[in-house]
Amino acid sequence: MMARIKVDLPDRFQVVTELPVLGIHVNRGGHLDNAMLLTLMSEARFQFFAHFGYSDADTEGLAAFTADVAVQYLSEAYYHEVLRFEMAARDVNKYGFDLMFRISNKATGVEVARAKYGLVFVDRATKTINPIPETFKKLINP
Repeated sequence: MMARIKVDLPDRFQVVTELPVLGIHVNRGGHLDNAMLLTLMSEARFQFFAHFGYSDADTEGLAAFTADVAVQYLSEAYYHEVLRFEMAARDVNKYGFDLMFRISNKATGVEVARAKYGLVFVDRATKTINPIPETFKKLINP
């Protein structure tokens, strides 16, 4: 038996958004393509930052770069379904944090996936990792 990724979720979430599964997200098997789920997660991440008044491309002059990503696929999603993305910052440290996701079908409540983005803050000009801006850090880690 092969080892499986298991994403442990937090007890509560900070931001919730909903996104539709579009035709471009569906693969030849007729369901949400695994790579397209990452595209939807990226949009949800944009909305996470916007909720706090920031952009992941410019958080007080720094950009949030993906250091790693893990996805635990649990069920299929299909064209025209609406997915609910519940998100929370966890493991906040000096340079970044993990953005945790619970992704479920809005209509049925069936969990589609669990995931995490490991994010670090980078100065685009110098290409160096920098500490999280303190104001943003306080917002996501009260």
